[in-house]
Amino acid sequence: MARYARVAPLLACFFFACAAANNGAHRWRRQADAKSEDQNSEICKDKDASEWFRLEIGEGDACRSVIQCTASGIEGIKCPPGLYFDIEKQTCDWKDAVRNCKVKSKERKVKPLLYTEEPLCQDGLLACGDGICIEHGLFCNGELDCNDGSDENSCDINNDPNSAPPCDTSQCTSPDCFCSEDGTVIPGDLPVKNVPQMITITFDDAINNNNIDLYKEIFNGKRKNPNGCDIKATYFISHKYTNYSAVQETHRKGHEIAVHSITHNDDERFWSNASVDDWGKEMAGMRVIIEKFANITDNSVVGVRAPYLRVGGNRQFTMMEEQAFLYDSTITAPLSNPPLWPYTLYYRMPHRCHGNLQNCPTRSHAVWEMVMNELDRREDPSNDEYLPGCAMVDSCSNILSGDQFYNFLNHNFDRHYDQNRAPLGLYFHAAWLKNNPEFLEAFLYWIDEILQTHDDVYFVTMTQVIQWIQNPRSVSEAKNFDPWLEKCSVEGIPACWVPHSCKLNSKELQGETINLQTCLRCPANYPWLNDPTGEGHY
Repeated sequence: MARYARVAPLLACFFFACAAANNGAHRWRRQADAKSEDQNSEICKDKDASEWFRLEIGEGDACRSVIQCTASGIEGIKCPPGLYFDIEKQTCDWKDAVRNCKVKSKERKVKPLLYTEEPLCQDGLLACGDGICIEHGLFCNGELDCNDGSDENSCDINNDPNSAPPCDTSQCTSPDCFCSEDGTVIPGDLPVKNVPQMITITFDDAINNNNIDLYKEIFNGKRKNPNGCDIKATYFISHKYTNYSAVQETHRKGHEIAVHSITHNDDERFWSNASVDDWGKEMAGMRVIIEKFANITDNSVVGVRAPYLRVGGNRQFTMMEEQAFLYDSTITAPLSNPPLWPYTLYYRMPHRCHGNLQNCPTRSHAVWEMVMNELDRREDPSNDEYLPGCAMVDSCSNILSGDQFYNFLNHNFDRHYDQNRAPLGLYFHAAWLKNNPEFLEAFLYWIDEILQTHDDVYFVTMTQVIQWIQNPRSVSEAKNFDPWLEKCSVEGIPACWVPHSCKLNSKELQGETINLQTCLRCPANYPWLNDPTGEGHY
């Protein structure tokens, strides 16, 4: 995303005739200054600190320009051509994605009366914005319980009255819980040199003929971890256009299959605001589809990643608990040295909620978070100026050549390997590698080089990382670590050479005929949200 261009602070002449700036009458200037201050005060009186807002509404330049009240006066920015300013997201975005050009400022929400000089409610109750007292536990539960809705308007980690407590290592013990105050502590208190460096390669979206050959090239059976097993990856699968016979073969080879939703809804706000039921239909329904049509029967589909990395707050993680998902891998941690280890959400996240309008969980949840550490996009961090990190490799827009990508991989590997050996996550969309052969060549060269020069580096799945955290093993013990030996090097033939190609319709997708490929028999309907088995049982 292009960054918006900053312009000089707006002076008094922003609001009335600039000719006055050249007028020699000091008295007039003092009057103008006073008038400007009064106007600025009026404009800023109900605005939050650092909030951007519009003076004029409409399409075109009016939707590109916003201002902000600061201690030194009013400042303005103007988005580059082709972009509009999104008032809700508080950032520039593509024109077609911005739907609030006719809105001047963010919606003002009534806040609950959580902190008052004198208590307003009895023990166990808290006050809504209108002073009415309701049960403490109803605040920030995802449902509107106050008449004014204020119980859901102040729900970040610092304000949720039901938020998870800070990490308590005396209570949080293996194998079910792991946390540390800042997220950087090595499980089992192992010395850094005794910790195997784990690398997790993941791919998002459908597996189909567009990327099957790419995956075969990367995971060709010749690239081996130090224990002699094939390197492994994790695939977060979305439904539409997925070839389930290929998913079945990928799972047979020992890779991990996880869910990425049925619809991959394009409205990012849907994922931020979805209900527990919405999340269940999307993610638990996707697991039903995968297990049925890829014939995965070992209960190994336990991971979730939300589309667009939009976190669904407490509602997403409530669903995950109810549906017995083991881990999420959606939350991004800002670039930090050292990087963070995965953690459980019984306790408070060890980092801030990162990203525009992200809705991070605040309550305690029995779910692991395979946190996505941002990568350092700089080629030479000792000389290059600071740049914000990037979570998905293909979002690191400054990578323009294979050499740059190779240097990028080495630098980020060293950041992890030389500090606390937190798992290094390399998260991709397959098209980025397929459409850039130079990047793919650099990636494969780097993997081969790492495997040849290190006997303490393992390319493993997300679940295998959690299994190690639950039962830490030193470098010398890792070669015989049982969970890393499962499906070590799988031979044999696929479940079917030629899958059934099912041309199907769904009442939920009017007018569409979609091809579903599976080794199993064709269902009656194309599986979708309310009919994940495709048998018409809504």
